[in-house]
Amino acid sequence: MAARLPISRSRAVCLGLTIALSLFAGTMAFADETVCVGGSQVVLIKPKAAHASVILMPGGSGAIQAGDHGDIHGLNGNQLVRTRHAYAARGLAVLVVDAGTDLGSAVKYMAAIKRPVTVIATSRGTIRAAQGIAGGARPDALVLTSGLLSPASGSGQNVMSILGSPSALPRTLVIHHRQDSCNVTLPAGVDPFIKWSAGRARVRWVSGGTSTGPACEARAYHGFNGLDGQIVGMAGGFH
Repeated sequence: MAARLPISRSRAVCLGLTIALSLFAGTMAFADETVCVGGSQVVLIKPKAAHASVILMPGGSGAIQAGDHGDIHGLNGNQLVRTRHAYAARGLAVLVVDAGTDLGSAVKYMAAIKRPVTVIATSRGTIRAAQGIAGGARPDALVLTSGLLSPASGSGQNVMSILGSPSALPRTLVIHHRQDSCNVTLPAGVDPFIKWSAGRARVRWVSGGTSTGPACEARAYHGFNGLDGQIVGMAGGFH
């Protein structure tokens, strides 16, 4: 894994208004670009005729370590990062954000490209999504995968506790693995969240795939190992 860009260099790239393409024009219908949104270097993948937009919020530290040419050097195994091109192949404009990206700014940026804008967050990214919405971000829809949803999920910090009331919750889809054994995203946390949402959220349960390594990591059931196509189909189709 490449070392993270120094903070000073990352800011310099943003302030320098430099957009770099990682693929030669004409070789694909879209290319990965490094752009600056809300003071963060993030990665944009924009098909020529996008019919909607998605903002991908990875889990873990959330540090994608975007390079200067649309390249990502952190969290490449994360379920959302590893499937980013599959969303673009569905005709969606894709923004892969960093933990420090202001979600409100990201939503406005993608809305200028193509509405509706759906935020898709996974694992600890669901916490950052909730914090962004609580801070005023207004996506058209929200997808929470392997989420820290309610106290019953196993985490004191969860989407319910951050939002406080479901009134700020946009139309929401929860995608959860029935065998997720991560101690902060337990399946028991889903039903209380759905009830709390007052009709704003619904759930799609998945099962199967394979699980290897730590229970809270990307190659376990928690990360939908072996189910990427199914998850992209569900999340990418929710506008």
